[in-house]
Amino acid sequence: MAATGDDAAAMDSISRAPAAHLAALNAAASSSSRTIGPENVAESPVVVPKKTSTNSDGGVETAEEALEPAEPDINELCTDMFEKMAIFLQGELTGTCEDYRLLENMNKLTSLKYMEMKDISINISRNLQDLNNKYASLQPYLDQINQIEEQVSSLEQAAYKLDAYSKKLEARFKKLEKR
Repeated sequence: MAATGDDAAAMDSISRAPAAHLAALNAAASSSSRTIGPENVAESPVVVPKKTSTNSDGGVETAEEALEPAEPDINELCTDMFEKMAIFLQGELTGTCEDYRLLENMNKLTSLKYMEMKDISINISRNLQDLNNKYASLQPYLDQINQIEEQVSSLEQAAYKLDAYSKKLEARFKKLEKR
């Protein structure tokens, strides 16, 4: 997008200003009191010559921006930012490592609990097997008890029948005796 009006005039004046004049402006604008000399030549702004071109925008001139060197404050700020970012990332990684250690300890504890439960279930299975074996060995005696119970029940029925028959006989005997 081509600059128009005041912006175009400002860019045009920037591109035509001599390098010494721009260096003086930068020195006055900065808060530090540096002198522009041979030792600070690398820090002085570089002026790129203006390119004039006619394009389809109606012959508007374009200018290249003046490249300014990085100030030492920016380098210090970048260094500070990288140090703080390193501290932040170190903290994040430490937190993640702690989370993984906690998860590992929880897994170990869970594994131990499952081992205990496995031992308990093995003991229960063994005891159940022993009980089943004892029940199997007692089964003949339980069968005998069931047979005896059936015999006792049939004897009891027979005793009731005998009692009923004896009562009938007694009633007949008393009836015959009265006659």
